[in-house]
Amino acid sequence: MTEKGPISATNELKSALMPKSSEWRRFCRVFFGRSIVILGVIIIFAIIVIAIFAPLLTPYDPILPDASVSLQSPSRAHLLGTDLLGRDVLSRIMFGSRVALMVGVIATSIAAVFGVVMGLAAGYFGGWVNTVIMRITDALMSVPSIMLALAVAALLGGGLVNVMISVGISLIPTYCRLMCSEVLSIKETDYVTATIAMGAKDFRIILKHVLPNSFPPIIVLITLNMGIAIMAEASLSFLGIGVSPPAPAWGGMVSDGYRYINNNPVLTFAPGIAVMLIVLAFNLVGDGLRDALDPRLRGVL
Repeated sequence: MTEKGPISATNELKSALMPKSSEWRRFCRVFFGRSIVILGVIIIFAIIVIAIFAPLLTPYDPILPDASVSLQSPSRAHLLGTDLLGRDVLSRIMFGSRVALMVGVIATSIAAVFGVVMGLAAGYFGGWVNTVIMRITDALMSVPSIMLALAVAALLGGGLVNVMISVGISLIPTYCRLMCSEVLSIKETDYVTATIAMGAKDFRIILKHVLPNSFPPIIVLITLNMGIAIMAEASLSFLGIGVSPPAPAWGGMVSDGYRYINNNPVLTFAPGIAVMLIVLAFNLVGDGLRDALDPRLRGVL
C-alpha cells in the first residue's frame, strides 16, 4: 500500500491536469486552424510593433511641416508622398497606429468594465435593479452607436481623451445586454442553485461561478469591439471632432486628403486602407475566438 501511494497520487495529478491541457490544445487547434485567422493575428502583431517602435521606424517627424515638399507624389524620399503641409504620409500613418490602438484598447476597456458590471447586477439581482438598468440600456441602444459617440464627443469636446470616453460610452449597451443574458442563463444551472442552497454569499457566487462562466463571450465581444472603436474614432476624426490636429489620426488624414483625391489619391486611400486592415484583423481574430471558445464545439473539432 505504501509503494502504491506515490503512484496513485501521480496518476491523480495527471488526470487533474489533463483536462486543462487538452482544452488548451483544442483551443489552439480551432483558433489557429484557419489561415484567415492567422492572417488577422499577423496584421495585429505588425501594427502593435509599428506603434511601439514608431519613433525608430519613421523616416520623418510626423508633425513638423515642410512647405518645400508640399503635396508631393510617392517617391523614394517619401514612399507615400506628403500632405499639404509637407509632412510625410507614411510617418503619420505609423504614428497614427498609436492613436488607433490606444482608442481601441481604452475605449473598449471602459465599455467592458461598465457594461459587464451593469449587466451582472441586472441579471443576478433582477427586480427593480434589472428594470432600471435595462431601460437605460434600451434608451442607449435606440440610438446608433456612432450617433451616440458623435453626440457625446460633441458634448465633451474634441481631444483623444474625450474621444475614448465617448466611444466607450457608445459601446456599453452591447456588453450590458450580453452579460445580462449570460447571467440569467447561468443563474438557472444546477451548480449555482446548489451553491445558493449551501448558503454561499452573493459576492462569492458571482466571483467564483457566474463571472468565470460568462466571460468567454465577453472576450469575443471585446475583440470585435476593438475594430468598432477604431472605426468610430476614425469617423469622429474625419468629421473634425475627434483627435485634434496636428496629432496624426487616420480619420483626420482621410479628411485632409479628400480634397486632393483627384490629383493625389494616396493621401486619402493610404490611411483609409490602414483603418480597413486593422478593423478587418480584429474581426478575423474575433471570429476565431468565437469558434474556439464556443462550448458547442467542444469535442467536435
